[in-house]
Formats: sequence, C-alpha cells, structure tokens
Amino acid sequence: MSKKQNKLITKEILSTAIKGAFFKFDPRFMIKNPTMFIVEIGFVITLILSFFPSLFGGDNQERIYNILITLILFVTLLFANFAESIAEGRGKAQAATLKQSKKDFKARLIKNDGSEEMLSASKLKIGDIVLVRAGELIPNDGEVIEGAASVDESAITGESAPVMREAGGDFSSVTGGTTVLTDFLKIKILVGAGESFLDKMINLVEGAARQKTPNEIALNILLIVLSLSFLIVVVSLYPFMQFLNVNLPISWLIALLVCLIPTTIGGLLSAIGIAGMDRVTCFNVIALSGKAVENCGDVDTMILDKTGTITFGNRLANEFYEVQGVNKDQLINACLLSSLKDETPEGKSIVVLANKMGYHCDQKEIQDAIDFSAQNRMSGVNLKDGTQIRKGAFDTIKTYIDKMGGKIPSDLETKVMQISNLGGTPLVVSQNKEILGVIYLKDTVKPGLKERFAKLRKMGIKTLMCTGDNPLTAATIAKEAGLDGFIAECKPEDKIEAIKKEQAEGKIVAMTGDGTNDAPALAQADVGIAMNSGTAAAKEAANMIDLDSNPTKILEIVEIGKGLLITRGSLTTFSMANDIAKYFAILPAMFSVVLPQMQILNIMHLQTPQSAILSALIFNAIIIPLLIPIAMRGVKFRAIKSEMLLLRNLGIYGIGGVIAPFIGIKIIDIPTAWLLRILGV
Repeated sequence: MSKKQNKLITKEILSTAIKGAFFKFDPRFMIKNPTMFIVEIGFVITLILSFFPSLFGGDNQERIYNILITLILFVTLLFANFAESIAEGRGKAQAATLKQSKKDFKARLIKNDGSEEMLSASKLKIGDIVLVRAGELIPNDGEVIEGAASVDESAITGESAPVMREAGGDFSSVTGGTTVLTDFLKIKILVGAGESFLDKMINLVEGAARQKTPNEIALNILLIVLSLSFLIVVVSLYPFMQFLNVNLPISWLIALLVCLIPTTIGGLLSAIGIAGMDRVTCFNVIALSGKAVENCGDVDTMILDKTGTITFGNRLANEFYEVQGVNKDQLINACLLSSLKDETPEGKSIVVLANKMGYHCDQKEIQDAIDFSAQNRMSGVNLKDGTQIRKGAFDTIKTYIDKMGGKIPSDLETKVMQISNLGGTPLVVSQNKEILGVIYLKDTVKPGLKERFAKLRKMGIKTLMCTGDNPLTAATIAKEAGLDGFIAECKPEDKIEAIKKEQAEGKIVAMTGDGTNDAPALAQADVGIAMNSGTAAAKEAANMIDLDSNPTKILEIVEIGKGLLITRGSLTTFSMANDIAKYFAILPAMFSVVLPQMQILNIMHLQTPQSAILSALIFNAIIIPLLIPIAMRGVKFRAIKSEMLLLRNLGIYGIGGVIAPFIGIKIIDIPTAWLLRILGV
C-alpha cells in the first residue's frame, strides 16, 4: 500500500474517470441514484423534443431552446457521473498497486508424512501447512507455527523496514503477498483462495464491497422524498396552466424540476462516501465497511491502552534523587559516567537528561564498562583512578554494598518507595562503598498527546486509559496525558465491561488492540481498530485495520470520520441553500408569463424568462465540478463543539449557498441573453 497520495487527480485517474462518466449514463446504473435518474429522464424527454418540438403541443420555434436545455442537462449528468468516477478512480489506482503484489506462484505444501509438494498457491486450503524460506513470498494469510524470520511487508504497509514474525505470541500473524527475508517460517493457512487480507483490501479500495452507511441511506431517502414531491408539484403545473389557457413549454417544466430537486448533493453524495473511505485508505488504514468510517465521526468515547499508545513503553530517566548527605552534583556526575557506554534506552536517556541539566563528562576517565547481565543484575564503569560506579535495582545494589561493607542510607528505601508509588522504576546508584542516590525511570507520555486529548474533549469525546498498573501509577499517567479517566489493574474482561457500560448510555465507543485477548473487546466496540502486526483473531474481530500498527492513529481516524460527516452535512446545506436562489431565478420568469405582477420577484433583474431558466440550469450544472475538490478532500475539520460547528457551517455553506447562485446566475445571464438574441430565441 502506498503512502498518502498528495495529488487529487492524476492523468490516469482523469482518463479513467472521463470514460466512466459516459458509461454511467446506463439507466441500470443511474436508477441507483434516483435524483440524477429523474434528471436523466428529463434529458431524454428534451432530447426527443429537440427532434419533435410539437410532440406535446409545442411550437417548432422551440427546437433551438430545447436543444440548449438538452445539452445543459447532458453536461449536468456528465459532471455528476464524473464526480463519482473520480472517487472510484482513486480507489482503482490503489487496487492496481495491490494487484501487483497478488500473483499466482508456487507454494511448498508440507504433507502429513512430512514430505514436500510444490503446488499453485491458489489451490491451498484452510488448515494446510506450508514452508516458506528466505526470499520467497508467503502464499496466503496464516499463522506461524514454527520458526522466526524477518518479513518484508512493504507491499501491504508501504513501510520498507522489515518486521519480525515468529511462532507464539502476538506477532505470529502473516499476510499473503509479503516476503520472508531471513531464515524460514512454517505457516498454517487460515483462509481460503480469494479470501485473503489482500483480496479484501483490493475489493474495498475498488469500491466493490462498499455499502451505503445508515446516514447515507437516510439522506438518500430524504433526497428521494424531496425529488418525488417536486416532481408531483411540477407535473401538476401542466394541467393547471392548460386550464388557464397558457401554453407552457414542457422543456421549461423540466428545467424547473431539475433546478428544484437537490441535484448538487445528489450528484456528489456517492463521491463523498467513496472519498471518505479513500481518505482512510490513503492514511494506511483499511476500513472493512463504510459504516466503520462513519461511526468514527460519531465516536463519544475512546478506550486506549497505556503502553505503546499513550506512553512509549520504554522507561526513560526523569529525575535524580540524592540521599541525605550526598551532593546532587556528585550523584549526577556518577550517573552520567556510569551510562556513557550503556547502549540500553535507559542508559542513553540518563546521558540525555544529565546533558540537558548542563553536566558533561569525558569518556577518557573510564577504564572499562560493566554491562548488565542476568547474573550481576547491574551495570556501571570502573574509572582509571580505581573508582567503581554501579547502578541497578534496589535489592541488587543493597546486597552489593553489604558485601563491600558499606552503609545503607536511612532515607534510601523511602525514596525508592516514593518512585515506585508514582509508577516509575527506581535505579539505585553507588560509588565504591557509598550509595549516592536514585534515578527515577519513567514510562514517558508521548509528546503532543495532552493537546490532542484536549481537542477531543472540545469535540465532546471522552478518553479512557486501560492499564495493568496499580491505581496510583494509572492516575499519574492519566493526569500527565490529560485523559478523562482510567481503568487500573485492567484485565481483558474489564475492557469489555467498560465498553458495554458506555454503550448502555447510548455512546459510540472506539478502541485499539493487537492481541488475541483484545479480540472480544474489539468485536464489542463500535469502532475496533486492530494492528496489522497483531494476531489473526484481533484482525478478524475488528472493523478497521491499521497497516502501520500505530495505536495512536485512532486519534487521526476519528478526525477523518468527523470530516466525512461534516463534508456530507456541509455540501447538503450548500445544495439546499442553492435551491432557494434558483427559485428566485426560475419561478418569477415562468409565472410572469401568466401574472406580470410576478416580475416584482425578479430581484436579480434577469433579462428574459428564457435566459433566466438557462442561466439557472447552467449554474446548476457547473457547481457540481466546482465542488468535487471539496467532496474529495473533505471539509476541514475543526475541534470545536458541535453547536459551534453547526453555526459555522450554516454561516459558510448555508448563507454562502444562498449568495453564490444569485451572483453566479446573474453573471451567466448576461452572455446567455446575448446568445439567445443572436439565435433568435
């Protein structure tokens, strides 16, 4: 999977979209979008009237005008089809990249008697055992049952760095189409032909498996009801005008209908949904349904693991605590010297912290370094002047000092307990027979999370941390990260209970996980995001899979979901507001034929009824391609309360949707009226 695409439209996508726009004129396809299907019916009727203008009692002089309306309706349909084709084209471009990774090749099947048989990978069945050696492709999704190897998953994740896969634990899941780089793996196949993760990805990004979401279905129903209502109104006008002995051209009524029904959002609705899934896919996340993406926008509660999500998982130096009677400078210098040749993350963090505090030492003072081992359970250095500096666990250093005949400071145990109660790891430091103090190693909260959680809080989203730590440690981390709450000493079943409790209050819950023990909670959550590096059980239970295996990505995914809902709502508001302006363009023009007094409503001062109708139709057509970039990229998400967001969008897309047509139709009317005069219409 390639990383996020920056270009909205490439030459290949444009070429495919143009072809697709014409193919979508097929009524069997158009009927899936009732609003645009009504426009197509109107197009067919005006096309017939272009050849036979007197068919419904019209005048032969209307031929040219009918042709103009037909052309505008054709362009309207073309632009609506083009919008959807653009969205589909981006998905198909991604699918083409994925298909390059999916090739039929030979797999080494291990038979029951232990012998090997080479056969086509497409013939493998669930439960088959295959052997994959270095340089070979993994034939299908499965679980490692023997061996450990480095695997190149760039075909799926886009990341060039290989990952380790081994039997047992949470890193035993492998994906078909990835390459074993070292050693070998014996894999049990877990899916049948055509059901692999890669197959699912191809179907999803192509749009073949996209189903309309509940909100999208509800909006479709609203558009259908509005379209049918206006259809009834317009059809009723014809006999009414006949009763008044007014010969109103059929093409005028069709133009009125097209301008009244919500064609703008009708033409863009499908593209918005496809583009929403596309944005998630470009972010290296596979949504197993459109509903999952939409649910992200409705999330009320986020449940996150502590280690790897909120914290780095590596315990890094945070502070130096000297014992009574020891100078702090002496302690920090000793800590720094003992860590200069320590290649562990903890050792490096001690050097970084000391340097930040302005302390520096020369490695030339060091005679030799003592690395940490299971036997000595401490590390340190011997200096050239004979000084011995050691650091390690409290019990280890205490025993070491006792053997050397040293004295244990009276306040040492208090400081060790203080650090432990904060959820940190105390590392005791000694110099020769004397204990100097304690290093506070802390599981560091990832930078920027506090600000991001504050944004989520503004959006009304509650954040909960699940951790196996004791309540005091959990409270410390939760406060530092700016979380709304935590569940300490959390077991897998506690996560499920927490999710059910939130859902019982009518809330939408999202969570991440990667292990088999996370699978029940992922299945229970409304938005379950599994790590690609996790187990097959976790990926099966979730409805979204993060190919980069980055647990913090849940924050961005929620923003994408919010953006999808905001985009749909904003463009629907703009479309409805557009119709208000178009009423003032067409209705006064049409009814002024019967009632000259209606001309007072011609507030745009459009020149003739014919130019007014054409101008409104032209604006109705060209607004669709102008809105395609917004539909594809989405309306920019802002972390503000829903009430403020509603007011903001009403101001921009509501008022803007009313004003834009007044200006646009008036500008279009000037050359349109001039053209009609030349044509004698």
